[in-house]
Amino acid sequence: MTAMSNKQFEEYVMKLAESAPPFEPHAYYDPDGDCIEFIAKPDMFYGERIDDLITVYYSQETNEVTGALIKGIKSLCRKLSEKMPAFQIEIQDGPMKLGYLFFLAKLLASPGSEQAPSLTYRKQVYDRLIEAAEQSDAKAELACV
Repeated sequence: MTAMSNKQFEEYVMKLAESAPPFEPHAYYDPDGDCIEFIAKPDMFYGERIDDLITVYYSQETNEVTGALIKGIKSLCRKLSEKMPAFQIEIQDGPMKLGYLFFLAKLLASPGSEQAPSLTYRKQVYDRLIEAAEQSDAKAELACV
């Protein structure tokens, strides 16, 4: 392998970046972690855990919602099925829109511990997540078995 100069490496990286496909919002279910990661925008981000279920990603530049990590999908599905039996029917037809999933998760939001953000604040964050998910039209396959 031939060594590259810094300039050659920079040109190589720029060429790779130019040939990369354009960013598309996406959601991915990780069965090993039993979580869904949702990325709405390609910004560099930081995370804020708002409850036991959701960590929200915010843009480092604009502080807009750029995505989220939803943990404990199987447990969430079980709770939703207990409170809303029709939920199992709704997820059998393929991918579920994340905006709808965030809406349902918001309904289950509990007061939480004293260290957690207030319930009012968390509901506002859920509303921002719902909006970001709806704008991106993100969907995810749920493994609720």
